[in-house]
Amino acid sequence: MRRIRVLIWILVALALIGTGVLLVYPRTPTQPTATITSTSFGGPFTLVGTDGQPFASSRLSGKPYAIFFGFTHCPDVCPTALARLAQLRKQLGRGEDAFNIVFVSVDPERDGPKEVASYATAFGSPVIALTGSPAQIDKVKKRYAIFSEKVPQGDTYTVDHSAAVLLFDRNGGFKATISAEEQDGPALDKLRQLTA
Repeated sequence: MRRIRVLIWILVALALIGTGVLLVYPRTPTQPTATITSTSFGGPFTLVGTDGQPFASSRLSGKPYAIFFGFTHCPDVCPTALARLAQLRKQLGRGEDAFNIVFVSVDPERDGPKEVASYATAFGSPVIALTGSPAQIDKVKKRYAIFSEKVPQGDTYTVDHSAAVLLFDRNGGFKATISAEEQDGPALDKLRQLTA
């Protein structure tokens, strides 16, 4: 019994010493997370438009845009995000010219110009739909810090991917993101600032 008491007192003493060390030598603060700036994020690209012709990102300049990366076989996240953007643009009350909605496929194997063109018409509001070769898509994903990965699903596959909407000003400068979980109020505030 005496050994157990001695062991408990040793543990208590070690705990007190540890607490004292933490108070005297506080932990070094962690490095701040790197912030994304308009000069380090995004940038020029060339993809393929719904007409099968090259689409240079320079065609987006002069008007703010919201860009979303997804795929046409997506059962929920992608159509929800694009329909929401169309609705938010309507709620903004500045017409369809307030900002462009841009959809970039991360599934070039299944999403050619014809497929993205058909998909873009499903939202009752103009959407610029883009695709490209796997190399073109990979390059744009890298520039815009987008994750995507094919996931086998029976005889076919689905694609896991980043779900945030990225907002860029009329000069192509990154301004903010809208997450899937974000309420409409804050999202609209971001769009008001973007289009001011």
